[in-house]
Amino acid sequence: MVLGRKNMEEEQNVDYTDMLSICPQALEVYQQRGLNDVIAAYDIGNILSTNHFYAEAAFLFKLAFNMHSKSPSEYPLCHILWMIRMVALLKGNFPIKDEELEQLKGLSLPFYNYIVGWKQYKENKDAFSALSVMQNCYEEFPTGEEADRTYISIMMDLFNTDSKLSVEGRSYSTGMQATIPNNLFMYWDQNPPPEIVENFEYHQRLGHFNLKIFNKAEASDWLYQQYGVEARHLFLSARHPAEAADFLRVHVINHYGGWWLDADIRIKSIDQFYSVIPMVYDHVFLLTDNYVVHNDFFGSIPNSPILNECIRTLYHNCYVNRDMFIAYKTGPGIFNRGINRTLYHCLKGEGKRPSFIMLDYNQFWDVIDDFETPYKTASQHWMAS
Repeated sequence: MVLGRKNMEEEQNVDYTDMLSICPQALEVYQQRGLNDVIAAYDIGNILSTNHFYAEAAFLFKLAFNMHSKSPSEYPLCHILWMIRMVALLKGNFPIKDEELEQLKGLSLPFYNYIVGWKQYKENKDAFSALSVMQNCYEEFPTGEEADRTYISIMMDLFNTDSKLSVEGRSYSTGMQATIPNNLFMYWDQNPPPEIVENFEYHQRLGHFNLKIFNKAEASDWLYQQYGVEARHLFLSARHPAEAADFLRVHVINHYGGWWLDADIRIKSIDQFYSVIPMVYDHVFLLTDNYVVHNDFFGSIPNSPILNECIRTLYHNCYVNRDMFIAYKTGPGIFNRGINRTLYHCLKGEGKRPSFIMLDYNQFWDVIDDFETPYKTASQHWMAS
């Protein structure tokens, strides 16, 4: 589709079959529902964007915006539709008209700041200038959404350090004193299957970490003893064991300091751990290939300013966004938001820069092994909750 074709986006009641034939999933939804209302255009636009058809997605989001009543009671809200059109254009490296940006500015200044800052960064890679424009625009979005990931990717240009400077030529036997306590925490609610039991035993055999494995009863009592009845209640109210593990992990690491490791992954070896993970920082986080912060493996000192922000966000989501997707509500989403908030305050001169490093997805898999876990297919997966 040629995005600028004359009058294309003003056409109504046309057949979009040819345009949508590039994406079978989008075409199927169109054939079932048509394109005569805001929700249909929004849903099909999201399908197109997910499949990287950004020009077509931008067209659909504009179509949805034009059909929108502009009432604050009609969802998605009109300023969200206009903003995600801009996002699609940015992702597809298409130009954004000044008048469209001005229209977004009139609808939502934080969304305007988000788009303009991101656009500037894509054009000149000046992270400081981009973040000065974006400010704390991520606060307008639920935790874990693309805005948090985009923001943290730009923040890395300012705050992250080359990890190779901290690990080059170093091994377990010659390693310097670690800043993060040598504790390793894991969790399984009850009756772990054989492959999980074997994984626990494997980490015990490593003989390096002070290993503590929580079950549900122990975790509930520990949260009550350390954080009170509110923490225990929210933990026991979790919709899925993965959500309960999410709730526990930030509290445990922030209390004791150390490393968290999910029960269904393993550290390859102590030598590999020390050859990749820098030991001179108060926090070590690892990223996926699309800038999601891993919460299945991370390390921190106790009473961390970053984890304190994560916990604050966690409680907010538990009360305000109870039905949110788990990864956004209690999982990696709270880590992306906690890091963004902490670094934004540093950028404003309102706090000391924390000692931390974020490693990339290749380094994650240099340290961590996945292994076959039949329980995932035998029980409800956390992504379905």
